[in-house]
This record gives sequence, C-alpha cells and structure tokens, in this order.
Amino acid sequence: MGGEKLVACMVSLTLMRSVYGQHMPEEPCSVQILVPGLKGEAGEKGEKGAPGKPGRLGPSGEPGLPGVKGQKGSPGHYGKMGPSGFKGLKGDMGDPGPKGPNGEPGVPCECAPLRKMIGEMDNQVAQLTSELKFIKKAVAGIKETDSKVYLLVKEEKRSRDAEVFCQGRGGHLAMPKDEASNRAIAAYVTEAGLSRVYIGINDLEREGHFVYVERSPMTTFSKWREGEPNNAYDDEDCVEMVSSGEWIDVACHLTMYFVCEFDKDAV
Repeated sequence: MGGEKLVACMVSLTLMRSVYGQHMPEEPCSVQILVPGLKGEAGEKGEKGAPGKPGRLGPSGEPGLPGVKGQKGSPGHYGKMGPSGFKGLKGDMGDPGPKGPNGEPGVPCECAPLRKMIGEMDNQVAQLTSELKFIKKAVAGIKETDSKVYLLVKEEKRSRDAEVFCQGRGGHLAMPKDEASNRAIAAYVTEAGLSRVYIGINDLEREGHFVYVERSPMTTFSKWREGEPNNAYDDEDCVEMVSSGEWIDVACHLTMYFVCEFDKDAV
C-alpha cells in the first residue's frame, strides 16, 4: 500500500502545478519506504477469448490401414473390335451327302479308236514338253566339230544321272577323243561362264583304268591336269573338265552341269 501512496502524492503535485503555474509553493511529499505487499487472491476466470490464428502445418501422419474393398462396379462400355485372328485349322470332312439321281444315258459310240488317238496325243505332248524343257536348260547355241554336236545342259546332276539324261536324247556325256573336240568343249564351258562340267569318262569298273562312257578305251588322247588322276579319299571315279580344258577325277555323287555329245549324222 505504501507504493500506492507515493504514486498518489506525485500525481497530485503534478496536477496542482499545471493549474496554478509556478507560483504554487512546493510542498514535498512525505517519502515512505515501499515494501511489496502480500499476493492478492486469484481473480475470477475471465471470458473465453477469440480463437487464435491457425498454427503451422504439422508433419504428415503415418499411412492409414487399407480400407474395405468396395463393391464391384457396373460393366463398362464395349471396347473396339480387335483385329482378325489367324486362320484356324481345317475341320474334319463332313459325312457324305446323299447319292444324286442317275444321269441321262450317254450317246453310244465307238470310243476305242478315240481313246487310242488321245493316248498318242498325250505321248506326243509329253515328249514335246520334255524336249522343250531340255532346250530351255541348254545354253543358247551349240558347239560342233566335223563329226560331233555338243550341248551344255545347265541342270546340276550326278554323273550317272547326267549320262542317262543325254542317252534319253540320243547321245552321251561328251567324250573328247582329240585336241580339237577337247578345245571346243572347253571354249563352250568358258563362254557360258562356268568353271567345270562333267564329261563322259570314268574308272568305275576297274580302279585306275579310265574308259569312255560308251566303254571304248582311252588310247589316243588325254588331258589330265598335273597330279591327276589321284583318286583322293579313294572315292574319285568320274571326271570333270575345267574351263582350261584340263581333266580332274572327282567323286561321282557330286552334282554339276554337264555337256552332252551327239553324232552329227544322227542329229
């Protein structure tokens, strides 16, 4: 309470000076030693104040537990039609249908001569077709000497099959028996752009004893490359001619182009 008295004295003195000016005699207040009083009783609880400003956003919480699976939704719209699939396997054959009615009777005729004529025509067509195929497989043009005609066949065959092919057209695999015929065949091979062909020489009947395919002996002429024949791997019983005109013994099961030979008088 002493503190309150000192404050009241100072306030009263200040007011009087402001009202009466400086002519008011000074009357000093009595000064007392202020001692803090005892703590008063707690006042009544005030009314609830207005809400404060929102605080800062706190950290994210832990993920919650999975919710319960919802119910199945209604079907969506149909999508676009996809591309066609691969063709399926052929199905099993169905049961035979009912037998149809009998046809009208045919016109009587003597068919045996007609069938014979048709058969002969079929044979001629087959022969012509075979000959046309042979011509297409032969290189355009021919090579010939005074007595022989040569055709280079551009179809790869084994030696035996090539000889059968030539025989079927009235000839043999080419059998060069002199320098002129050998040179003509070699030039033919070179002009065709080939490197080798079968010719009609072999030692199939007796190893090392070469003969022509029509079984005549080789007594007057040969054109072996140096070191040939060598019967490599004990399996070289047929003969090829390379573009230089030299001969090399080879295995008979190899397939390559070949040259057929025909007698000029028989062509």
